[in-house]
Amino acid sequence: MATSDGGNPAAGHGRRKADLAPLESEAHGLASRLPDLVLEALRVSSTVAHGLHGRRRSGPGETFWQFRQFGTTDPAASIDWRRSASTDTLFVREREWEAAHTVWLWPDLSPSMSFRSHLATTTKRDRAVVLALAAAEMLVTGGERVGLMGLTRPMASRRAATRLAESLALHGETREATASLPPEARLARFSGAILISDFLDPPETIAARLRAIAGNDVSGHLVQVLDPAEETLPYEGRAEFLGLEDGSHWIADRAESLRDRYRARLEAHRAAVSDAARRLGWTFLVHHTDRPASEPLLALMQRFRGDVVSWRPPSAAKPAAPEGGHG
Repeated sequence: MATSDGGNPAAGHGRRKADLAPLESEAHGLASRLPDLVLEALRVSSTVAHGLHGRRRSGPGETFWQFRQFGTTDPAASIDWRRSASTDTLFVREREWEAAHTVWLWPDLSPSMSFRSHLATTTKRDRAVVLALAAAEMLVTGGERVGLMGLTRPMASRRAATRLAESLALHGETREATASLPPEARLARFSGAILISDFLDPPETIAARLRAIAGNDVSGHLVQVLDPAEETLPYEGRAEFLGLEDGSHWIADRAESLRDRYRARLEAHRAAVSDAARRLGWTFLVHHTDRPASEPLLALMQRFRGDVVSWRPPSAAKPAAPEGGHG
């Protein structure tokens, strides 16, 4: 995909040893920004928390949730006789689920995520980190354990966002942390995973990795983070496209002539990744970096709680064509 400064995060994902020096420099840059990203994550999670009220899942616990009618499979001991005495119907007192659940987070830190066009104020990488840290903050507040896939153990600390950020600062430049696919980790049964990436690898490669992660009854949620320019290809005239991961480049004399085919190919790619997630019982949503981070976070938390949510990302506004060519 094109950029106003000639970058192309849609290019292949091969990495040569010669690329590691600039990659390490970028990783150190990320580490220096992490305190600000933590603060942003806390702000976003606080904003979303006002719209959520508890986990609202029936299960073992001490906190009262609701009354419901007695069912044939309910034990007689579960009947609330005081509530039932006022009517001709038997009622059961349900409690909220309080068993801790482990959720593994993976923000994509690969080179393609460093892309930012003139239509956005943040890179995809920074937005992925903010979403992961904000999700960690909210999940821990809700009683869950969280961890970074391949980097940390599960934790339930109220300082989870800070501790995960510290881990990213220490290990964010490693080859494993900057891979464009999540680790092929075998997660504990019934745990959850939130994967945040541009998901621009070949769909069949992504599908194979998702199957490996989900193989132990792991539930999952995918968030595709894209710059608005990657969605609309707003460029006109002569443009040079550079691969951020393999150094490849390609020049188009009339970039606008590629727009319809490009959009069709992106939609087909997205549909394939979404279908791979759906086949596993996982969810998939799209987020553009010109939109507030609170939007996908709210959708994630609602989906994680098992709510039925109909959410689709706002369409990126059609940007004005930039002046001149892009070289």
